[in-house]
Amino acid sequence: MSPKPPVWAYSLPTALLLMAPFDILASMAMDIYLPIVPAMPGILGTSSAIVQLTLSLYVVMLGLGQIIFGPISDRIGRRPVLISGAILFAAASFCLAASSSAAPFVTLRFLQAVGASAALVATFATVRDVYADRPESVIIYSLFSSMLAFVPALGPIAGALLADRYGWRSIFATLGALAVLAVLHAVLRWHETRPKGAAMSHYSFLPVLRSLAFWTYTLGFSAAMGTFFVFFSTAPRVLIDRAGFSELEFSFAFATAAVVMIITTRFAKRFVARWGNAGTLLRGMVMLLVGAGLLSIGQVFGPPSFWTFLAPVWVMAIGIVFTVSVTANGALEKFGDIAGSAVALHFCVQSLIVSIGGTTAVIRLQGDTAWPLATFSAIMAIVVLTALGWLRYRSPSQT
Repeated sequence: MSPKPPVWAYSLPTALLLMAPFDILASMAMDIYLPIVPAMPGILGTSSAIVQLTLSLYVVMLGLGQIIFGPISDRIGRRPVLISGAILFAAASFCLAASSSAAPFVTLRFLQAVGASAALVATFATVRDVYADRPESVIIYSLFSSMLAFVPALGPIAGALLADRYGWRSIFATLGALAVLAVLHAVLRWHETRPKGAAMSHYSFLPVLRSLAFWTYTLGFSAAMGTFFVFFSTAPRVLIDRAGFSELEFSFAFATAAVVMIITTRFAKRFVARWGNAGTLLRGMVMLLVGAGLLSIGQVFGPPSFWTFLAPVWVMAIGIVFTVSVTANGALEKFGDIAGSAVALHFCVQSLIVSIGGTTAVIRLQGDTAWPLATFSAIMAIVVLTALGWLRYRSPSQT
């Protein structure tokens, strides 16, 4: 059997229609839930910290899944990992809709994240199998990145509308129903793409862990994604509980940050071409610091409002886009021969920093204020700028 990856007979639009739902659902499960977060402690009879755990577990499992399900899909194939993960996601979503207490709810959110992680890993592994050396890969990755910016704009709005009309349980029932449709489509049309006869390779993570460039850009990625994580963890409490927004008003306000990210993404290639990886990362961190400073000023001198909380986040959203545009290339540039291991480690480290650091900031600081977001972003930006300066001093050619 040839080890060459198979070429799908599907056109690009057909392939995207097959793959994109799993990417969208994995992201939507984080964002569609946000409008009801302030109400969940009362619904489940628990604390805000436990509800925060349902957000953190989801994020950390998506990252850890890169380590767990990547090797599994290499051994048994992409299709079984994708189908099994999507079925688990759907089942957990339906059970979440029927849940009424904290312990089962937390457990089911974890299982939902396990399913999402497996499906997501299998999806991206399939893209690598089929399109690695083809020009369509650029289009696919660009569209997937755009979806990750676009879904946060629509997810909370959809969640607010569903909760208002049908109750909070309808949010999770909808996720389950959409997953079932995606699974049925995949069962019929998603054939195996793992290279047949390919030998299993065992690479060490040590060369990656010893790389200063890897850590600098991975910390930058963690700063960007952690900023967004802390934002969506605190925004419902700040804007709904403190500023008095309705769930629908909150959803539209939240969407403005995603719109800023989408617009900035449109011009990101020009910025990277002009500034390079290091210059773009530096500017991304500066934007996070500026946003953190504006948040602090608003927190001290004014009550929570659209302008004191959301407008500074727009500045940070620009920094997030600058940063994520270069962090993967910067972190993985020297590891073409062990790209799979490096990618897995890159996402795993990021998820751990985001979930542990971001959750600590939300719980230890006042989660219904701007302080968790301002503090996390400022600290991470300073750490990354320090590492970037050290990288430039040690290895000018890598910046």
